[in-house]
Amino acid sequence: MKNKGKYYITTAIAYTSGKPHIGNCYEIVLADSIARYKRKDGYDVHFLTGSDEHGQKIETRAIEDGCATPKEFVDKTSDVIKGLWNLLDTSYDRFIRTTDEDHETQIKKIFKKLYDQGDIYKGAYEGMYCTECEAFYTNSQLVDGKCPECHGDVHPAKEEAYFFKMSKYADRLMKHIEEHPEFIQPVARKNEMINNFLKPGLQDLCVSRTSFKWGIPVDFDPKHVVYVWLDALCNYITGIGYDADGNHGDLYKKYWPADLHLVGKDIIRFHTIYWPIFLMALGEPLPKQIFGHPWLLQGGEKMSKSKGNVLYADDLVSVYGVDAVRYFVLHEMPFDNDGVITWELMTDRFNSDLANTLGNLVQRTISMTNKYFDGVVENGGVKEAVDDDLISVVTGTYDKVEAKMADLKVADSITLIFDLFKRCNKYIDETEPWKLAKDEALLGRLKTVLYNLTEAITIGATLLDAFMPNTAEKIFKELNTTARDFEKLGEFGLYPSGTKVAEQPEMLFARMDQKEVAVKAAEIVSKQKAEYIEHQTKAAENLRAAGRTEDAAKIEAAVAAISGNAAEGSSESTEKFEQAEQVTYDDFAKLQFKVGKIIDCKEVPKSKKLLCSQVQIGDKTVQILSGIKAFYKAEEMVGKKVMVVANLKPAKIAGMESQGMLLCAESSDGKVVLMTPEKDMPSGSTIC
Repeated sequence: MKNKGKYYITTAIAYTSGKPHIGNCYEIVLADSIARYKRKDGYDVHFLTGSDEHGQKIETRAIEDGCATPKEFVDKTSDVIKGLWNLLDTSYDRFIRTTDEDHETQIKKIFKKLYDQGDIYKGAYEGMYCTECEAFYTNSQLVDGKCPECHGDVHPAKEEAYFFKMSKYADRLMKHIEEHPEFIQPVARKNEMINNFLKPGLQDLCVSRTSFKWGIPVDFDPKHVVYVWLDALCNYITGIGYDADGNHGDLYKKYWPADLHLVGKDIIRFHTIYWPIFLMALGEPLPKQIFGHPWLLQGGEKMSKSKGNVLYADDLVSVYGVDAVRYFVLHEMPFDNDGVITWELMTDRFNSDLANTLGNLVQRTISMTNKYFDGVVENGGVKEAVDDDLISVVTGTYDKVEAKMADLKVADSITLIFDLFKRCNKYIDETEPWKLAKDEALLGRLKTVLYNLTEAITIGATLLDAFMPNTAEKIFKELNTTARDFEKLGEFGLYPSGTKVAEQPEMLFARMDQKEVAVKAAEIVSKQKAEYIEHQTKAAENLRAAGRTEDAAKIEAAVAAISGNAAEGSSESTEKFEQAEQVTYDDFAKLQFKVGKIIDCKEVPKSKKLLCSQVQIGDKTVQILSGIKAFYKAEEMVGKKVMVVANLKPAKIAGMESQGMLLCAESSDGKVVLMTPEKDMPSGSTIC
């Protein structure tokens, strides 16, 4: 394999305030798939990840958890994070912790260097502070009085602090972004940073704190600790041997600048504005690209322990297996829009893509080879025209995947690989090996068909290896072969004729029953909620014991609300239905149900949930607002026949009038679908 040079990739280091959910884990799996692909594509890859362990929030979490020190707490939480990364089969080269001695040493030196050269100065800060984000904001930056990042509470704060002169480097950063259009991706993130932060003008950044102690001390002014973001961002260079005195290690000399910083869209500002400016001040090259990936939402909503809608990787793995979880989070995430995950959707994809398309293909191919030729794969040399399209698709897949991976479009790359597997299944239907086996004269042709399938699967598995490494390895073992060099993926016919495959093919993915999965999911959710309530109750007790009565009271109030919701929501949906308030026939008869046709639909501005549909009901058109934006795009609504409650009193929603209601069904895991007529019915038809 040709050496294509170095490739340094990083994730944002995970904050040790708690256990990461599957949305957090998406980033490490995405980075791992890119790292694995680049290695196989001939790059010398270094992959860095880790944990961010300082800050006021960690001090509080340690008290809540009953730990003697913050270090005890982060040791425990960092192990949890690292355990999840290992569970998900990620191939990082270093897991850095911001409590590592080499990192802390360099942060002290970096702070002193920036101070000595005049980029950091001492002052005082007064503003609104968000403990969750560990950041100050001006009143103009708040959104409805809340933190613009996490939308949580802020409080007035004033303290002595050191500041970094951000404005000194703003013009230089703007010039770099303009001259390097690939620097911030996707483009929407770049536009957001330019229009919302750079053009309005950068304020000097507070880079130290005195109101808490859990951080890296400023060694020449020890009552100050280094601002958590200056501390955390520098891991990308300290983790590979950067030295503020210029005595850099070999890894730094080899791999910096980073080729890709992979981060969540919620922290893109810190990485595309603060981080490049810090590097400019240090006189170091900027990373080549920063990609702000979208979020993975549970049923269309951000995951929250208090809502009880959090999905954890280890729970999902216990049901579906590691590679199935990797497949789902990689394949279901669009390039620049949020993705949706639910138990039901995962099971659907598991059955259709993994069990049917891939698992069935491999099993059928090996089973037929054993049945007809005692497991020996031979090229019979009997080619027909139908082979040409298969070979064209298979040998052309690498170039297409390569183009998508160059643009970080991982989901599209996986789609292309599964298109290859789908083409193999179609080839089986076209050639009908079971019929060929009935005619002695056609056995040469049958050998060729099975050889072509084995060769195609080998090429497909080689490409799949970066995304589902365990599955690919199983396929290679079943076929008694190994992964190909990427340079040879455009060639067809390299599988050694005469190779014997496994006698008993393993079922890669056995179909799953939705109802059985739903039962497991309900058990997991119930257990999570009980554990969360227990943990928060104990946290409030620990806060009270530490004299933090106000913080304890907030947690106690939240626990009371959650406990009430848990009690109310503990029944199954059928039980809820049976216990619903009964109505008389006369009450029901007052409702008018009609078939409507959606003739136009638009998103409601500034609303995360609402779509505004113009619905034709017979000879009139009404406007209906529906909270289904997480499940339907506006453009796909147009033309649908729907069931409508047509005589509801108009109501104001988000400042707009809604003149009816679209009927929907909601599953136990929160998935919503529109109710539509079984057969095509005219608009205005009465539902009775």
